[in-house]
Amino acid sequence: MPRHRGQARVRARLSQNFLVDPAAVRTIVRAAQLHPSDLVLEPGPGAGALTRALLREAGRVRAYELDQRHARRLSVRYRENPRISIEHRDFRTVRPPAEPFAVVANIPFAASTDILRWCLEAPRLTAATLLTQREFARKHSGDYGRWSRLTVTHWPQLEFALGPRVGRHSFHPVPAVEAAVLLVRRRTEPLLPAGAITGYRRLVDLGFTGRGGSFAASLAREYPRSTVRKACCAAQLAPETPVGLVHPRQWLTVHRTLTPG
Repeated sequence: MPRHRGQARVRARLSQNFLVDPAAVRTIVRAAQLHPSDLVLEPGPGAGALTRALLREAGRVRAYELDQRHARRLSVRYRENPRISIEHRDFRTVRPPAEPFAVVANIPFAASTDILRWCLEAPRLTAATLLTQREFARKHSGDYGRWSRLTVTHWPQLEFALGPRVGRHSFHPVPAVEAAVLLVRRRTEPLLPAGAITGYRRLVDLGFTGRGGSFAASLAREYPRSTVRKACCAAQLAPETPVGLVHPRQWLTVHRTLTPG
């Protein structure tokens, strides 16, 4: 098999679309708002276009590359630089650092949900700047006017925003879809105390069951209907509203009403 065909198959299997546009790299790094003391994790550095820029802005970089060829090349390139480590490893299997850290990456599109989940569950994550499919970034930032279960679940501790758009031709090979940056930032002050998070997440799980045909009907499976109506009223929310259209701020109001004190 010709070498280029083998490489193309590896790229397809790993969902690799490499950044080749220096302007796009600068856009991502600006969006990340890094500081010279930051520890940055980069899943899927590929050929290392973003890695170089991260090293200029951050104090330390840990890169995790699943493609052995690229992991080897990056290891050779940076073998004399003590501020960066390269591991041939699936980022999703990595244990989060015990110190504060950020994630900045052009993530493989096929692994977007897994990597986002990893970031959201990491207790010392300060921020994640993830370049992914624009549709994915819009979905999890609420840009469609709908809210994903992941976003609602983590809203009390984390902020979500749609970042800059990146065109298809900033990549090689050129993907079929546009890309955009999804920005996740840990809140300085959480919107709920730590002791209330478990109960809030249980409520979110209940609301997203989809049983009953509406947000209020799902909650009424465990709460009195009169109490649910009162909570919806407090949140200025029509009881028949589908769960995806309930804003995270309304979720917080409903939770506080259903679980006072």
